[in-house]
Formats: sequence, structure tokens, C-alpha cells
Amino acid sequence: MFDFIVRKSANAKADILSGLTVSLALVPEAVAFAFVAGVAPLVGLYAAFMIGLITAIIGGRPGMISGATGALAVVMVDLVAGHGIEYLFATVVLMGIFQVTAGVLRLGKFIRLIPHPVMLGFVNGLAIVIFLAQLGQFKVADTTGKLHWLHGQSLYLMLGLVAITMAIIFLLPKLTLAFPSALAAILVVTALVHIFNLDTRTVGDLASVSGALPSFHLPMVSPGLDTLAIILPYAVILAAIGLIESLMTLTLIDEITETRGRGNRECISQGVANIITGFFGGMGGCAMIGQSIININSGGRGRLSGITAALALMCFIVFASSLIEMIPLAALIGVMFTVVIGTFAWSSLRILHKIPFSDALVLVLVSAVTVFTDLAIAVATGVIVSALVFAWQSARRIDSETSLDNDGVKTYHLNGPLFFGSVRSFNEQFTPSKDPDEVVIDFRDSRVCDHSGLEAVNSLTERYLGQGKKLRLKHLSPECRSLLANAGSMIEVNVIEDPRYRVAVDQLA
Repeated sequence: MFDFIVRKSANAKADILSGLTVSLALVPEAVAFAFVAGVAPLVGLYAAFMIGLITAIIGGRPGMISGATGALAVVMVDLVAGHGIEYLFATVVLMGIFQVTAGVLRLGKFIRLIPHPVMLGFVNGLAIVIFLAQLGQFKVADTTGKLHWLHGQSLYLMLGLVAITMAIIFLLPKLTLAFPSALAAILVVTALVHIFNLDTRTVGDLASVSGALPSFHLPMVSPGLDTLAIILPYAVILAAIGLIESLMTLTLIDEITETRGRGNRECISQGVANIITGFFGGMGGCAMIGQSIININSGGRGRLSGITAALALMCFIVFASSLIEMIPLAALIGVMFTVVIGTFAWSSLRILHKIPFSDALVLVLVSAVTVFTDLAIAVATGVIVSALVFAWQSARRIDSETSLDNDGVKTYHLNGPLFFGSVRSFNEQFTPSKDPDEVVIDFRDSRVCDHSGLEAVNSLTERYLGQGKKLRLKHLSPECRSLLANAGSMIEVNVIEDPRYRVAVDQLA
């Protein structure tokens, strides 16, 4: 990924300026995601304000920006279309409850189980999604309402303004770091458009962003099991997507800033934010990787940056909507294009042919699934494929070395983990019918990992017993010894050398 980072620690001035930059970029995003979900623009803007403010104050990752997101909007659209917006508000409240529960149960730690190729696929996929979302701004509706691409002078003007925006963002930091380049680019391009009266689309062409402060609103749904049956599946999916995107964005920001956020606290803050948002007419949301990158690149490191972004957004809605509606869409598109460049892991293209084929496959697969479905499915797919690959490779690593002492005792020295995937290879190591009358199996360099491994050892002892041969099992953990029903006195206990570890089993025998 490109490194535009110029500051490593929080700074009040940098936080305020970067927060202002983010607030400008939040407006069209929130409006666009509201349209995707099939709700009014203010529903998206209220979500961006409330979620952004609450997570900035109590969240586990200072500098990370949260708000209404496209990953959640694409799930919400079916609910809104089928049952109405009141059911959406109730779903957002239930979604928040699930997220708070996940944080209280400390489930945020499971983000560590996501492999690095999945993380690379995640950022690449989201970069592509952000890029594709901007292309929609290059379409306009004709008199019949049908969308078609810009062409001719309108297209060239839009591309030119985008290019100017991106040039300022890339070049200004080479001259000075005193002012966020993204904010400077937005101000300069806006000034150019209105000074020269250029005919290009502005934020006001999307929708009016004028409104009042959000007010308390109890979701107007009938309490009961019928309502729960409708909103529960959506709430579970939205909670999962929101937490996955938030925790993975947190991990990405951790890497960029060389600091460490608190995943479980972030889960709780996201949940609290969504509960409150659902009661104040917002569409819910989660961490926003694009706006978070803008904030970090602009120097925002502390909680003040997120607080400033949220409060500035609300001020725009209530007091300065006419000024925000003057901003050219081209300026905001240019900002988001630089986010795409900064987010995409370009190094993954260089190493794609150098890493194992399975890792390359996972990286590409997660990117593609992120683009064509949603983040939760993409990450789950990547983790499952990675786990299967790991299990397959681990199953092939178990082997043994044999030795025969002067007394005719044959010893099998096992190497590698014994679990469900390696049971077959484990059984193939032994030939009870051909072995001498006394056999030792040494587990010093092996570990019994699950119930399948225990059953394999149990079955092996039966095979040797059936041959009337003496078998001893050395260096098994205490738990293994207590769970092996058939081994009995055949287990040789060495208090000093026996390993101490626990086996993942369904229940104790």
C-alpha cells in the first residue's frame, strides 16, 4: 500500500483539519449509501453523524472513522423494500445489541484468526468496491430517468477536475505539511468551478443535505415473535458484517500507525452507536476504510479527528448545507480515487507469483468475493479455504522414525500433529501384525489435537491388543491419558518429560 503517512502521533491542529476534510467526504458517501439502502438521504447522514461521534468518543481505535457504509446498505435494501423503514430502525437496534454482546464476550480477539492473505484480499476488494462506487458519479439521468455515461465536454471537464484534485493531494505534501492536502484540493477545485462558472455536477445535484438535529424516534413496529422473525436474520448478518469490517479496518490502521487498537472495546462502541442510531432515525453503520484512510493520511491520529468530523457534518446539515451543496462531485471523486490508490495493496501484485499457490488463491478469491457479494461472505470464505489448506498440509506432515534396541523392542518416534486430517496417515505408520512382541510409541514430538486423534490412538491400542502384543505409549499429556479408554496400563508416565497441553474434545470420556 502507498504510504502517505506524515505523522505518527496525535496533534490537535492536525486532528481538527483532518476531521474537517473527512466531514466533506462523508456527505456524498452517506447520501449515496442511503440511496442504495432505499432510504432518505438524511437517514444516512444522521447515521454518519451519530455513529461517527459515538465511536470516536468511546471506540477502541482513535483516528478510525465510522458511519453509514455500502457493505451494510446492500443488505438493508431488501428489508426496507419488503417491510419498510421502521423495521430497519428496529433491526439496527437489535444489530447493536448483538455487537455489544460480542464485545462483552471478548469475541473481538478472533480477528487474529484471519490470515494475512485474507487481509490483503480484504483491502484489495474494498479498494475495488470504492473505485466502482465512484464510477456511478460519471452517469447522469436523461429525461426518461435512464442513466447513461457522461460524454464529450462534460466528461472531459469531470476528468480534468478529478485530475487536478489528485495532483494537489499528491504534490502539496512535498511543499508543506501544515494543511491537509485533501482539504486544500477540495477548496481549490470548488473555487475554480464557481469562479469560472464551470458546468459540472455538485453535491446539491445528488440531494438536499439540509435538515434539523436528529430526534428520538421509537421504531414503529409491532412487538412480538413475528417481528423478531423478520428482523433477526438481518440483524445477525448486519452485526457480523459491521464487526468484521470494523475489526479489519482497525487492524489496517494499527499497521499503518504502528499502534494497537482495542478490538473488544471497538465491538462495544459499534454496538452502542448502532443502538442509539436506531432510536434516532439512522440507518446504522460501521467503520469506513475509505474515510479512515483519508483521516490518517491527513494527519488525524486522535479521537478529536473523529469528533470533529461528526460535529462538522452535523453543522453542515443544520447550518451550512447550501455551502456543502456547492462542492463539485469531481473534487470528492478525486479524493476517493487517492484513497483507492492508498488502500490497494500493490505489493500483493509483486509477490503473487512468489507466495504459495494456496495463499495467492485465497488473496484473489477474497478480493473477488468482496466485490461481487459482501465482506462477511468474503472473509468467511477466505478463512475456511485457508483452514482447509492448513489442515491438508498438516495432515501430510505426520510421520515416524523407527528404531530397534538390543532387547528387540521397536520404538516409533512420531513427528507432527495428530488430528482429524492426519488420522489416516497416522494409522498407515504402524503394522501390528509384523511388529515384534513389544512396541513403544513415543509422542514426544507429536501432539494429539482433537477427539479424532484420541480415537485413532484408542483404535491403535485395540489393534495391538488383538495381536497379543505389548504396547507402551510414552510422553502423552495427562488429559490424553485420562481420555484413552483402551490404553490402560500400557501408558508409560514420565512426570518430568511428559507434555502439558489440553486436547479439544467434545466431552470427557
